[in-house]
Amino acid sequence: MSYEQLKLDNQLCFRLYAASRLIIQAYHPYLEPLGLTYPKYLALMVLWEKDERPVNHIARQMALETNTVTPLIQRMEREGLVTRRKGTEDTRQTIVSLTERGKALQEAASNVPNCMLDMLCKSGLNPDSVMEIVPQLDEIISHLRK
Repeated sequence: MSYEQLKLDNQLCFRLYAASRLIIQAYHPYLEPLGLTYPKYLALMVLWEKDERPVNHIARQMALETNTVTPLIQRMEREGLVTRRKGTEDTRQTIVSLTERGKALQEAASNVPNCMLDMLCKSGLNPDSVMEIVPQLDEIISHLRK
């Protein structure tokens, strides 16, 4: 008996997983010289947008749980990228702030998106067609977050 619905080629989730993994892998040569992993890069982007954020806000922006983000933030603190402190209004919150080193990485990383776009163009993809799927991915993410 054949179960067509269980074939890997018939899975949307596999395509999303493979694309995500391969894109993260493609970021590696641009992030490694900065001493960053992709998750650290994402956390920094949240903080570059607005510094001094609670851990739960960073986790929500990254679509992760706080128990996943907390160890990441702790590693980033040990590396001198961020500092942590208790919230003044709610001491149960941990507020994460960029250090000068973390702020300086914003300038160093500013060309990473362009490098990724160039890499996609060189591989034969039309960057406009890639960006056209962003609203569909946002919709999928929004529905799955509920």
